[in-house]
Order: sequence, then structure tokens, then C-alpha cells
Amino acid sequence: MTQLSVAIVGGLHADARRAAVEALLAGVPGSVALHHDLSTAADGPDAKVVRTVRDAAGLISTGETPLVNDCACCALREDLVPELERLADAGLTRLAVVELWDSVEPKAMAEVVAASGLRLTSVITAVDPALLLPYLGNGDDLADGGLAAATTDQRTVADTFARQLEYAPILAILDSEEADEEDRALLAQLHPTARRVPIGGRWRAPEVAGGPESGAGNCATSHHARALDDAPQPLRRSPALLAAALAGFDVDAAAAAQHPACALLPTDADESGVTTLVWHRHRPFHPERLYDALEDLCCAAARSRGRFWLAERPDTLLHWDAAGGALCVESAGPWLASLPDAAWDLVPPVRRAAAALDWHPEHGDRCQHLVFTSPGLDRHGLEELLESCLLTDAEYAAGRAAWERLPRPFDTFLEV
Repeated sequence: MTQLSVAIVGGLHADARRAAVEALLAGVPGSVALHHDLSTAADGPDAKVVRTVRDAAGLISTGETPLVNDCACCALREDLVPELERLADAGLTRLAVVELWDSVEPKAMAEVVAASGLRLTSVITAVDPALLLPYLGNGDDLADGGLAAATTDQRTVADTFARQLEYAPILAILDSEEADEEDRALLAQLHPTARRVPIGGRWRAPEVAGGPESGAGNCATSHHARALDDAPQPLRRSPALLAAALAGFDVDAAAAAQHPACALLPTDADESGVTTLVWHRHRPFHPERLYDALEDLCCAAARSRGRFWLAERPDTLLHWDAAGGALCVESAGPWLASLPDAAWDLVPPVRRAAAALDWHPEHGDRCQHLVFTSPGLDRHGLEELLESCLLTDAEYAAGRAAWERLPRPFDTFLEV
């Protein structure tokens, strides 16, 4: 009996995603792809989610499942695992490729699959490098483009794509003629730890025996070969992608790599007109000055993220997440330095290790660790703006009791 492996392929770049799925189906005999179409999700509680199962030769089956709690993603979770378990029990399928619908984020689906006991071997986000900057700069709501996964879905194109890109350890890269060196540098800097594997491109039909003198039949075949040569096609085989799809996936490590307290953030870089600035300080922000600078900071880079602390709430680790000109600020719980010693045993080792790297004799793991990535980034101007938002020497010397009396404009973000 064949043991089933499950690979998740997602991403808002639909052509790249489909090319990755086709390459996997072509490269793994007996593999199938499952896809749930959530395009009717915003139609209300009567909408249906349509499931398709196909292999390299074409469609195998279709089915429908109703929305769950008016949420198409919830319906996907309810329907996906039983379908995968059915394939696993049959013992005939080596690889099930879960092709996520456009705006579905891979993290939630990966955790659902792993929790079911199925063998999740990869999470892949497919990317067209030429579309990278347009999507990161798109602050439109998903609903405006028919991409919402529920009637209550308030995500934007930019923040959804950023999370899809940064969660996956494997990026399947479409061979796009429109992409240039700046696009490729931006991709490399946004997710430097990802393994990037090529998909798509062009392939030639096999040479036909005989030349033009062989007759009209061969001329027709030759014309067909030229047409295939001119048309973009998925690669017949992509060994690197096949290996990546079966390499194994650690859900806990992937979650830790995205958690604000211990995220694997990009490093300083400057290549092909794209710059990544890593800004790291231990002094707290003055809440009003930072709040007043938010618009300029959000517009300074195509993507920025990290963790930070405000003087008036010294025990709260805050998460900075910006794309498409919009910023999300959330509490990510307490800094470790604010916890009693007895609570440290309850903290995952990866969190303790990250805190140790940032440890300051006075402030512990409290720090500003923000990363900005963009073409044409004004590094000097951005550093000056960030520095101006920190407490001055006099404000810092006033001490914690004075800091906690400062205004609290970030209450609007944190709904306090």
C-alpha cells in the first residue's frame, strides 16, 4: 500500500500556482490535485464550495459542500481532510496536491492537515516575480476583487499575499519574461531563507525525422512543434520542485518563524536597486511621535514588519505588519522580561533563544526590531525618522514611572 504524502500549493498568482500543480502532477505518477473553488464565498450562507479532484490526464470527480458559519475556508477545512483520508485509505495515491484557492493562506490549512495525522510533506507558494511589487502595493480589499473567503473577510490583497509568501519554506518561481533583476532581488530579500525552485518556461517538441522534403504531413507536424515552442508551457519535469514537495514540513517550526517574538526576519541587503534596512534599538518609542510618523513609515517601503515596544506600555510586545500602504499593529503578548521566572518554563525554547539574542542588561528582550524592504528605499531618511521617534535622553532619564504617564494614541489600534 502506498503511503500518501500531502503537499500544499498556494498563492494569489494563479498562473504560477497552476503551473506548479501541473508540474507536480506530471512528475509524480498517480498523483492527484484537490481544489476547492471559493469564488461564491461572498454570496452568503446559501453559497456552495465546489471541490474538484484531478490527475495529469484531467478531471476525476467533483463535489459540493455548503458554507460553514458563513465561511468558505471553514467549509474547506471540513471537506478537505475527509477527502485526503479517503485517498490515504485507498492506498493508491503517492502525492495529493492541495491547490489552495487564491486568497486562502497556507498556514491555517497546513495546521489542519498536520493535526489530522496526515503526512504533510511540503507547503509551497507559487510566485510570478513580475507581479511581486504590484501585489505588495495593492491595498485594495480582497472583496473588491472577488477574492474574499467570507462575507466578513476584511483582508487586503497586499497583506494576504505577504503572508502567503513569507510562510512557505518553498517558493515555486514562474519563469516570467516580464520579470527583471529588481523583481528577483525583491523576492530574495523578502524571504531570504526560502528555497526557490523554478517552474514553467518553454519546452520544444521532439525533433521530427526527415526534413521539409518529407512531405506535407511533416510540415504540419513541424508547424505544431513551432507553436508549442512559442507558447509558455509548464515544465514536463521539475526535479527540484518534486524533491521539495516530498521533503517534509514542520508545522511548529513554520509557526515559530512567523511569530513576532522570534520571527526569522530578513537581513540587511542592497542589490539591483532593492534595499532591506534592519533597524534594531533597545530604547523605547515615544508613543505620540511614532503615531504621528506612521503614514510616512508605512509608505517608506513595499513591505515592513517586526516587533517593537512603546514607553507607556513596557510589558507589551507589539507586532508591526505593513504592506500596501496599510499598517496592522497587534499585541503579541508579554515580553519575556516582564514574566516571573517560573513562567519561563512554559515558553517554547525557540522563544527563549530569540530573547537571549536580543537580551539587554536593563530592558531584557524588549527591543525595536523592524525590517523595511523596497526598491528605491531611502535608508538614511528612514533611519532618521525612526530615530526621531525614540525617547530623547531627557525623556529616557525620567524613568518608567514617567513613561507610563505618556499619552496612549495606540489604543485605537489595540482597541483598549
